[in-house]
This record gives sequence, structure tokens and C-alpha cells, in this order.
Amino acid sequence: MLTNELPTINILKQPTNPAWVELAISNLDAILLDHSQCERKAAASAINFMFRYPSNAKMVKELTKIAKEELEHFEQVNQWLEKRNIPLRPVTPPPYGAKLKAQIRPNEPNRFLDSLLISALIEARSHERLGLLAAHCPEPELAKFYQGLMASEARHYGIYWVLADTYFDREIVMQRLDELSIAESEILATLYYEPRIHS
Repeated sequence: MLTNELPTINILKQPTNPAWVELAISNLDAILLDHSQCERKAAASAINFMFRYPSNAKMVKELTKIAKEELEHFEQVNQWLEKRNIPLRPVTPPPYGAKLKAQIRPNEPNRFLDSLLISALIEARSHERLGLLAAHCPEPELAKFYQGLMASEARHYGIYWVLADTYFDREIVMQRLDELSIAESEILATLYYEPRIHS
């Protein structure tokens, strides 16, 4: 049985279940295909923030950089798919993203705060899971690729957290982050039956 060998990330309430690692490394082609989709969605999410909140200059500057980097990662993952002769196609997403977005309160400024914090949580979980893939992947070159992406994911979740802390009172941010972190861990408590980055 594989174990989670990485330290727990401070904004996540629970580490990934080792069963996810076993599912992922047994289905690396499916994980890569889903990873491609995740990078595309992450870029789109950063851009959507800029459309919704264009007057927040600090946010626009930071998320422009994130969107560019996510698209670079999208291209890099697609190169891995090409090497493995896996055609690009949509994959059925796990319930993770939809259930997290259901936690977003509809009225502003709560919507803005919740959206930033959920993006931070998604990036933090991505950081953790790419680290697990790097540690356990039986293919050295692919493991090295995932190791190289970890720093970016850590920086991304830090940027979303800092933006929340910039636009909102620290006490409000921490209280809401705690609530959303609990929800995020509860969503992942049941392992999704298909291999996905966020299953």
C-alpha cells in the first residue's frame, strides 16, 4: 500500500488518500489527459476573474501571469500526450470542481472572496497531487516533469491567497478559508471511480 510521503499543505485539512496515488499511477494516460484539461480550465479561470473584476489592478497583473503560465503547462502536458499517442479529447470531470463552486456565495463581495479562496484550494491540492505523482511515478522522465510543475502550483495558490488577503480583512479570510477547506476535504473523502487529478 502506498503512503502519502509529502508534508501536509497548511491550507488543506486532509492529505490525499493513498488509494488515489495507486489509482493515478495505474492509469497515467488518463491522468495526463485530465491534467491537460485541468491546465486549460485553470487558465480560463484566471481570465474569467479579469473579465468579472477588471478594476482590481493588482489582481489583473497577478492573474495575467498565472493565465500565461497555465497555458504553458497546458502545452507541455499536450506534448506528453503527443509522445504517448493519446489524442486530445474531453474527459468527464469528477464532481470536485462543481461541488466546490457550489460553495460560492452569490452576492458580492462574498462571491469574489469565495472564488479567490476556492482557486487557492484547487491550486494547493494540485500542488500536493503533482508532488505525489512525482514521488511515485514509475517513469523517471514523467516523474521529473511533475516535480518541475510543483513550484508553480505552490506559487499559484499563494497568489490567490495573497489576493484574498489584499482585498479582505485577514480575520474574514481565515474564517472563510477554514470553512471552505473543510468542504474541500469532505468532497474528496469518497474516491472518484475514474482516475483524475482531483478525483
